[in-house]
Amino acid sequence: MKFLIIHLLEASAWPMEAPSPYSAFHLGLTAAGILTAFLLARRLSRTQRPVKLLFICGLLLALSEVYKQLFLYYIVNGGHYDWWYFPFQLCSVPMYLCLLLPLLQTAWHGRIARAFYTFLQDYCLLGGVMALAEPSSLMHPYWTLTLHGFLWHFVLIFLGLFCSMRGLGGKSRRRFLASLPLFLLCCVIATAVNVLSHPYGNADMFYISPYYPNGQVIFHQIALAAGTLPGNLLYILSIILGAAILHWLLRASSANKVNII
Repeated sequence: MKFLIIHLLEASAWPMEAPSPYSAFHLGLTAAGILTAFLLARRLSRTQRPVKLLFICGLLLALSEVYKQLFLYYIVNGGHYDWWYFPFQLCSVPMYLCLLLPLLQTAWHGRIARAFYTFLQDYCLLGGVMALAEPSSLMHPYWTLTLHGFLWHFVLIFLGLFCSMRGLGGKSRRRFLASLPLFLLCCVIATAVNVLSHPYGNADMFYISPYYPNGQVIFHQIALAAGTLPGNLLYILSIILGAAILHWLLRASSANKVNII
């Protein structure tokens, strides 16, 4: 079984020159992907089984993540696990939420489900857009890894737009505030992964490792000047602010539409 997996991974290890950010490849693929995500979200927003659709998206993300982890382990790192790629970044969380949604269909779970939808609408969409705007982490010397990174974030944009157009995410300030504890819980989990895995590698979930400055553009310089902890706190606050602005923009864009939730 292991031999077959490695053989399949090697067969799909198509090398490429890692594309440059803002190259024709990046800009063309990004434009096509965002347009496709928008059109699909608008078309599918009338579905009568939104939870099933979101679960299928989560399942597809999970299967692609398994492929990515195996590819990194066997092909890129030669049988060594790189904790940098542990699947719990902000852009990984939607995969888990979509897979959990079918379990939250009772009235008792309604508040949690609504927090999930709002998270997908705001934080998921924000993560997808920002990763494509600064795509350094998406560029790899293999076609499959590079396309995986772009397609993953196109799916995130689709999920955010779908939840907004379908009315699942809500547009009120209360709905946004209700999703905040979920985001903060994810920050706690990310920090736990960073700390517990530190003896074995350099995990940097949510880019808030306590061991070295934030690696994101601008925030890296802030962390160098102000310190790692203040830089991480400012980064978390910036994500919350970005999600809040996006929530407001989505509310403004749908001001003349009827929210079905």
